[in-house]
Amino acid sequence: MKFEAFVSGSYKQQYQYQSFLPSPINQVWSWEDPRINVLFEKATKSLGELNAFTLIVPDVDLFIRMHIIKEANTSSRIEGTRTEMDEAVLEEEAILPERRDDWHEVQNYVRAMNTAIEELKTLPLSLRLLRHTHEILMSGVRGERKTPGEFRRSQNWIGGASLADAAFIPPQPRGHGRSFDRPGSLLA
Repeated sequence: MKFEAFVSGSYKQQYQYQSFLPSPINQVWSWEDPRINVLFEKATKSLGELNAFTLIVPDVDLFIRMHIIKEANTSSRIEGTRTEMDEAVLEEEAILPERRDDWHEVQNYVRAMNTAIEELKTLPLSLRLLRHTHEILMSGVRGERKTPGEFRRSQNWIGGASLADAAFIPPQPRGHGRSFDRPGSLLA
C-alpha cells in the first residue's frame, strides 16, 4: 500500500448517525516521499535515546510502574474518577472511605495493565487477552455489572449526551461487516 494514498478510514451511515470505520493497517507499506524516511530516522533516534535513558535510571521497573500508575490515574479521569497520584500509591487503609471507590478503579487499571503485560510474554495480542484485561479492569468497581470481560453489544460514543451530538462514534459493535469474534475481525 502506498503510504501517500492511505486513507485512515471513512464515515459510514448507520441508522441516524455516522460512525467512523478505520481502514486496516496490517499490510506492506511503501512510499516515495523522502520526508517519511527522515521521520523514521527521527523516531529511531528517539527510541535509541529512550533506551539509553534506561541505563541511567536506577530502577527501570519502578519507573515503568510509576508511569503505569500515572496513566491509570489520567485515563480514569475520563470516567469521572478523581484519585490523585499520591493517593494511587497508598494502601487502601490510608484512603478516606469516600474516595475508595475511585482508588479501587485506578488500582484495577494498574492490575489489568500489569497482568496484560505479563500475559503478552506467553499469549499473542488477542481477543481473549483483551477480554481478560477488561474483566480485571471492571471487577469489584462501579462498572462490574456492565458485562466485564465481554464486548459491548450496544453503540458507544465519545463526547456529547447522545449519539446525536457525539464528538466521535466508533463503528457499530455488530453489523459493520466485521465480527469481533472471528479471524480477520477489527481486533484479531
